[in-house]
Amino acid sequence: MGDPLCRVRNSPAFHMLVAEAVEITMDGKQTREMVGMIRGCIKTVSCGKKLSRNSNNMKNNNNSHLPVYAKVAYILGLRVSPSHRRMGIGLKLVKKLEGWFMENGAEYSYMASENDNKASINLFTHKCGYSLFRRPSILVQPVFAHRVRVSDMVTIIKLSPGDAEVLYRRRFSTTEFFPRDIDSILRNRLNLGTFLAVPKGRYTAESWPGSYEFLADPPESWGVLSVWNSMDVFKLEVRGASKKLLGFAKTTRLLDRAFPWLHLPSVPEVFRPFGLHFLYGLGGEGPLGVKYIKELCGLAHNLAKERGCGVVATEVANGDRLSLGIPHWKKLSCANDLWCIKRLGEESSDVAAGDWTKSQPGLSIFVDPREV
Repeated sequence: MGDPLCRVRNSPAFHMLVAEAVEITMDGKQTREMVGMIRGCIKTVSCGKKLSRNSNNMKNNNNSHLPVYAKVAYILGLRVSPSHRRMGIGLKLVKKLEGWFMENGAEYSYMASENDNKASINLFTHKCGYSLFRRPSILVQPVFAHRVRVSDMVTIIKLSPGDAEVLYRRRFSTTEFFPRDIDSILRNRLNLGTFLAVPKGRYTAESWPGSYEFLADPPESWGVLSVWNSMDVFKLEVRGASKKLLGFAKTTRLLDRAFPWLHLPSVPEVFRPFGLHFLYGLGGEGPLGVKYIKELCGLAHNLAKERGCGVVATEVANGDRLSLGIPHWKKLSCANDLWCIKRLGEESSDVAAGDWTKSQPGLSIFVDPREV
């Protein structure tokens, strides 16, 4: 529900195609009906890493690797009217959009689909030459009527966009799909902030020295995440629920509001239009890194409650250990989202990149919130 370009409008370059069916009536008049649509965008992301030969760079970046970037296209929102399926419309839309990608220098194209969407997967893998690539997990937490407790043993600092950019570029730039224009994301009006969790007593908002000094001497454990306001972009709605389920959900919310100190889990109001906040750029280090991510998710939940959101969601790599600290409901989440990828050309902008489609998955992945 909302702007059809909302999921690509904030990307560096985007494109939308519409398929029309034209019918000529007996009197010679034309009638047009929209029977399909597709959207896509292009960005530059990290597709690997290479060894740095600059000793100063190794010292400043806290690691010995530099990101390898590639120009990548993303396909989303392919829709074909049920009355016009199995007519090759979806295939034509994909091929036409891929042509625009290549005209604009994209080296790879990828798409995401639910694991059980066989029609979409077959179209891309059997007819368009895409291969199975990554299987991240979408984790969704409902927003309760009560606030979530955040431990007083953790200090959470809201970073400026400049400090957040330094932290992300120096610690996460070699993460797969890390966007080179991270500064544009962090300074976007939809970004509600980047939050850093550190041990209590290490820093305060007033004594925060900045990301350069923090990275020069970080605490043993810390965590970080950013919050994207998808609620101001589009709304979601769950339809087809039974009266029994609607009644149960309403009862849980009433009890949660009446007795907030009990911290009862309640079903959010998802049976009418609701918004979400998306958590991205999750990272952390140390033995308490998972705990700090959990506390940051608690803060994100409370922020979503204040702004009237229905759910908080994120997407992480299947083997990311930090996922253990992300509260979520399995019934609302998707354990196996499926990403498929295709190489559009044989030449790469960086010889160190090789063929990304054949690379092994990393331990983490950076999901661009602009495409949620």
